[in-house]
Amino acid sequence: MNIKQIARYIGIALIFNAALMFVSMMVSVFDGMDSAFTPLLISTFVTAMVGSFPMVFVRVQDDVSLKDGFAITIFAWLLSCIFGMLPYLLWGGPFTLSNAWFESVSGYTTTGATILADVESLPKGLVFWRTSTHFIGGMGILVFMLLVLPTMSSLRFKISKIEISSISKDNYKYRFSKTVRVSAVTYLFLILLQAVLFILAGMTPFDAINHSMSIIATGGFSTKNLSILYYDSVAIEIICIVFMYISSLHFGLVYAFFVNRSKALVKSPVFRYFIAFSFVMSVLIALDLKMSGEAAGYAEAFRLSFFQVSSMVSSTGLATADTSVWPLFSIILLLIVMFHGGCSGSTCGAVKADRVWIVFKVIKNQIIRQLHPNAIIPVKVHDHTLDMNMVNSAVLYIVLYTIVFFVGVALLSMTDMSFMDAVSSSLSSLGNVGPGFDSSNSLGNYNHFHPFAKFVMTVQMLLGRLEIYTVLMLFYIFKKS
Repeated sequence: MNIKQIARYIGIALIFNAALMFVSMMVSVFDGMDSAFTPLLISTFVTAMVGSFPMVFVRVQDDVSLKDGFAITIFAWLLSCIFGMLPYLLWGGPFTLSNAWFESVSGYTTTGATILADVESLPKGLVFWRTSTHFIGGMGILVFMLLVLPTMSSLRFKISKIEISSISKDNYKYRFSKTVRVSAVTYLFLILLQAVLFILAGMTPFDAINHSMSIIATGGFSTKNLSILYYDSVAIEIICIVFMYISSLHFGLVYAFFVNRSKALVKSPVFRYFIAFSFVMSVLIALDLKMSGEAAGYAEAFRLSFFQVSSMVSSTGLATADTSVWPLFSIILLLIVMFHGGCSGSTCGAVKADRVWIVFKVIKNQIIRQLHPNAIIPVKVHDHTLDMNMVNSAVLYIVLYTIVFFVGVALLSMTDMSFMDAVSSSLSSLGNVGPGFDSSNSLGNYNHFHPFAKFVMTVQMLLGRLEIYTVLMLFYIFKKS
């Protein structure tokens, strides 16, 4: 392994983190030099110094191997989470070592789970840094890895295949060299547009910017203890729903739809399936809320269900209600939604709609083969024959994802969690959703859990954000070497 080159590219990642720490420090200055100023100042200096050192003393080389690329990707994420802890640890308060690690990993992986019982007690500088970790993590899945691997287009393409499915890439006609700009422009434009709409709907500029960064990254950190419920505004909730769904779609196709007037997005069977799935789940939950008496009328039931489904399926995790007190049928449907997730090429987590769609096609073909044993039936999506390696990879990923989920449930159960907490927290962490049910509900927090449980959940967050295969590939490469 080329340790020097790995260190150099990880240094770029840390410099990017230091830049956002500096911006957060400026927020602290504008807020009257609040209590987060000194922690952010020290954190910025330390992170920038550590990141600059290998960039100054190591020359750029093009001979970076695939193994080096995976090492850069994983260790850039890990070290970002580690250095991202510094502002929390230096500020103190509820941020013990385990809590600071949990909050940092949850932010970077855009999970949105928190140990904070009172978010509103934090200084604005620290609140903005907390949201900034969402911004870094959300952009990271689309752009960040390409920025730290600027000289290896073939390597970047190989690594990106883990995240962007062949179905999405079939409609993604841009040259690979353009993907960085397309993703960044889409990401930043959506944040800006939503922030403006939030301000028009009544949010303060600070709240609008933070919530917009959080939603487009499908993170879920809020500036309010009651999340979106605090505002009790239909207009704000509608804006959230629309942008949570947009953030669940392939950013390349979203860009093509709005800029080039391309119809590839609406013609995509995966897109149609995803929208139909979300709509059906929303209607079923609304009917259950009305019939159980949890909602006073149909208008309230549909308002609650459409928001919560969009929040869960996009893995954003914002809330307008305490879903832990909802009927069991609605909770089960929300667990399914958390497992399902949005589309590949987006900032959301979970197994992704693309993979679920492929599995449905495989099941359909298997049923046909039972009737016609000698038939050769390829897996097709929108007249496009899928490569069997990609099909097998999608099916195996769901199997692997399920195994990691159950292992997480078993480990969490060892800490005397309730069954619902263990199941929902494991699924939420692995899917980068944020809230669970029972004591980890959408208006609660994770502070009361055992430090070991928090560590297990952070491992699941990282596995979910890196899509498991990336970590396993690195271990395999190290073993082979």
